[in-house]
Amino acid sequence: MSVIVAAGLDAAFAEPRPALHPVVWTGRYLDAVAHRVPERPPARSVTTGGAAWLVGAVSAVALGWLAERAARRVGGPGGAVLRGVALWPLLSSRMLLTEVAAVETAVRSDLGAGRTALGRIVSRDTTSLGEEEVRGAAVASLAENLSDSVVAPLVWYVAAGLPGAALHRYANTADACWGYRSPRWLHAGRVAARADDLLNLVPARLTAALLARPADRSRLPADARRTSSPNAGWPMAAMALRLEVSLAKRDHYVLNAGGAAPGPDHVDAALGVARRTTLLAMMLAAAADHLIRTTRGGRR
Repeated sequence: MSVIVAAGLDAAFAEPRPALHPVVWTGRYLDAVAHRVPERPPARSVTTGGAAWLVGAVSAVALGWLAERAARRVGGPGGAVLRGVALWPLLSSRMLLTEVAAVETAVRSDLGAGRTALGRIVSRDTTSLGEEEVRGAAVASLAENLSDSVVAPLVWYVAAGLPGAALHRYANTADACWGYRSPRWLHAGRVAARADDLLNLVPARLTAALLARPADRSRLPADARRTSSPNAGWPMAAMALRLEVSLAKRDHYVLNAGGAAPGPDHVDAALGVARRTTLLAMMLAAAADHLIRTTRGGRR
């Protein structure tokens, strides 16, 4: 029931107010401590960055544990609803779909507007991208974030309750803030990047399994490894094969090289696939959560 409540709140309201959003809290914490994490020497940078990351991680887990404990004390349907309310901001399905759809709407009318809309959901420079590249990047981002923002939080919720889901959302946000290979964050953000890689190992591959057609699964591993990330390539390659489209990042990778160039129909199709996959993932998570809590008498 908790997953259903969280899914319903996400569908109805997308995101909570910034003041109540744990992702916003994480961003503020990371911004506040960033100046205390030195760029050099490397060993000190890694250690200090790791310690700062750990403080935030422990705080996230503690908040998740408190929410889980409160829900357990309430018990029954009320506790399940409370747990669902706490899970809601750790997911981000509607906002993801809305942002990707906005890229397609914008690029159909003006390439510059499409680049600007894309820039809200990707970290790459969008100023020189053509229409096919804008659409391809939108589809790739949709696939990657389907894992990061939907499947992974659900996996960790099923595995470890609200503390697990809170830890994942914190780690994913920290990676987005610090997990760069720039001189500033190459060492300082190493722990954040590696932690996010570790927490997404299983969810990324599960997302790919949900996306991929049976006929594509033999080709999936080779394409997934074409990206520098140990995880992002899996859902992106699965989406590329599913849509029979080629997804590329200039000077970095080409997924499903023999596929069609990304067009308007591919973005629309990707959104449809993402909606169905989200529904399937939520149904599986709800069933698993119910089974675990029933077996353990409502406890984890």
